[in-house]
Amino acid sequence: MSYTNGLDKPSDYFNTVLYTANNGTLNVTGVGFQPDWVWIKGRSYVVHSNMYDVVRGVQKDLLSGSTNAETSSGELTAFNSDGFTVVDSGTDRANYLTNTHVSWNWKAGTSFTNDASATGIGSIDSTGSFNNDSGFSIVSYTGTGSNGTVKHGLTSAPKHIIIKRRDSAEQFINYHHTIGNTGGVYLNLTNAAVDNNTWFNDTSPTSTVFSIGTNGKSNASSATYIAYCFAEKQGYSKFGSYTGNGNADGTFVYTGFKPAWLMIKKSSATEEWYMYDNKRTPFNEIAKGLAANLSGAEFDTGATIDFLSNGFKNTGTNTGTNASGATYIYMAFAENPFVTSTGVCATAR
Repeated sequence: MSYTNGLDKPSDYFNTVLYTANNGTLNVTGVGFQPDWVWIKGRSYVVHSNMYDVVRGVQKDLLSGSTNAETSSGELTAFNSDGFTVVDSGTDRANYLTNTHVSWNWKAGTSFTNDASATGIGSIDSTGSFNNDSGFSIVSYTGTGSNGTVKHGLTSAPKHIIIKRRDSAEQFINYHHTIGNTGGVYLNLTNAAVDNNTWFNDTSPTSTVFSIGTNGKSNASSATYIAYCFAEKQGYSKFGSYTGNGNADGTFVYTGFKPAWLMIKKSSATEEWYMYDNKRTPFNEIAKGLAANLSGAEFDTGATIDFLSNGFKNTGTNTGTNASGATYIYMAFAENPFVTSTGVCATAR
C-alpha cells in the first residue's frame, strides 16, 4: 500500500488552526500553505460559522447554518502564504473580542475557466480552482434554469459536493455518493436525506462534470452558485456511510488513515451535523463538538468519538452518531495515512 503525490503529508492540503481573536487586525498563521477555502467557527461564543474562498474572493462570506445570500462584509481580508488575515468589521464572526476560534483550511490552488460551448465539457460555463492531488475543487457558475452539467476541474468523480446559491437566500444542498443522485441532504438543517430529482437531475458526477437539475437550490436561471467538490484520495480523504449499533462499544469505520477532521450527519432521520478535529481535542475520546448547522458555541456532544490509526470509532450511544440501525454519512480528512509510501505506520492517539 503506497501513497503518491505528496499525500504522505496530508497537512500540505488540509489543516486545522486554532486562534484567539484580538478585535482588530489579526494574521492567523500555522496553516502550512496558502488556503483556498477557509471555514471558521467561534468556539467560545454563539455565532454562525462562515466560509471564505479564493474563487468568490476575500470578504465574501457564506454562513453554513443559514440560508443567507453571500455578503461582502466578511472579516477575512487576505489569503496569505501560511494562513489568512481577519479583522473586526462588525459582523463579529471571525475576530470578535478575545474569543477563541477554529479554522479549517483546504488547499486547491490551480485556477481554471471553462467555456462549455468551446470546450465541449459540460453545458454551463464555470470557473474555479482545483487540486487533483487532494481531490478538491471550488467551482463558480451561473444557473440556466434547465438541466445541465458543470465542469468541476477534477480528474475523478466527486463523492461529495456542497452547493450554495450566492445571490439570494437558499438552502445549502449536499450530494453524497452513498445517498445517491436522486436527492441529498441540507447542510444548514437537521433534516434527513430528501428525494428530489431537480437537485442533481438523478445523474451522478463523472470524472469531468457534475449534473444539476432545475431547482433554485442548484440551478435557477441567472442565479450565481458556488460548489465545493471532493473526490476520494487514498490515505487522505474518505466520504462514506455507516450504520450505528446503539452500543458504547460502537461502530468502527475504516478510512485508511488517522483522521484529522470528521463531520457526521445522520441521513436516515433528523439530527445535527457534528464536527470533530484533532486540534480542539488532541486525545481520545473526543466529545468537544461543533455543528455546521448551528450558531452555538462549542459543546459536549455526548456523541463521543475516538480517532484511530486507520479510522474512527463511536464510543457512546448518542443518537447523533450511533443510534441502533440508523444510517450516517461522513466526510473525513487525514492527519496521517495508515501506512505511508515508505512503510511508516500511523500511530494511535
